[in-house]
Amino acid sequence: MRLNQFDLNLLVAFDVLVEERNVTRAARRMNVTQSAMSAALKRLREAFDDDILVQNGRRMLPTSNALVLAPQVSAAILELRSILSTGMAFEPGQSKRVFRLIASDYITTVLISPLLPRLEAEAPGIRLDITLPRSNIGAMLEHGEIDLLISPETFLEADHPRELMFEERHVVVGCARNPVFARAMTEADFYGCGHVAVSVSRDGTFIENWMRQRGDGRRIEVLCASFIQAPWMLPGTQRLALMHERLARVMAPGLGLAIAEPPIELPVMREMMQHHRARSTDRGLAWLRQRIAEQARLGS
Repeated sequence: MRLNQFDLNLLVAFDVLVEERNVTRAARRMNVTQSAMSAALKRLREAFDDDILVQNGRRMLPTSNALVLAPQVSAAILELRSILSTGMAFEPGQSKRVFRLIASDYITTVLISPLLPRLEAEAPGIRLDITLPRSNIGAMLEHGEIDLLISPETFLEADHPRELMFEERHVVVGCARNPVFARAMTEADFYGCGHVAVSVSRDGTFIENWMRQRGDGRRIEVLCASFIQAPWMLPGTQRLALMHERLARVMAPGLGLAIAEPPIELPVMREMMQHHRARSTDRGLAWLRQRIAEQARLGS
């Protein structure tokens, strides 16, 4: 088949199908119907004269030819996306671009939310598509499915550019009526109370992973699926939570919470931005990164 007769969008479908190995999941990821994805698979099979995916019991497996083609197709998609994003001037006031970010609810609360008024004033037509962290972040970045990853340094990918936004401490937070906040908190106070913890994905969180590695002695009574849930579990109880200091300062006044210095030594967390190396000359992304970095400095 000649290139001028080939629909390049099929390459994106190929990439997702080979990775997901499931038509339904691939359709969901590309935001199309299952029948549309099945039709794309049929056209791919005709174009490459290969089955691409074959049924193996209840699963579908890529053919040997598909596995050989997969890295080449992924690289071609990234190159095309890079050409499209860097080959045009970026005018914030005129742009209708969608920026795809991965960021926790902590970051959206303390960094993205206060930045929105400025973004609206400078670029009213852009859209931020924000996804919560998940276990396949590395694959999403590698395949060019996201523009920007905002994450602690420990969760970044090794082969792509990164930049420090700010350093963050963790503090102890709890109901202001809890007597342990009436004095300097001791280790006995800290470990004597029940705790609220956060688990956002199979990869864990910065502070929970560190506590586990040192031999966590806390009694976890509530496990939340997001950072924003945790402070709501504290009012009227004797429970404590280790929270990002910036988030604690935002949430504590409205919920009647107290903040204390941790009685144990905790590491400083380095919050970073990371983008795919192919997007380093992307003018629109450079603009957004600059605005985020400026907002991070304002909050430091």
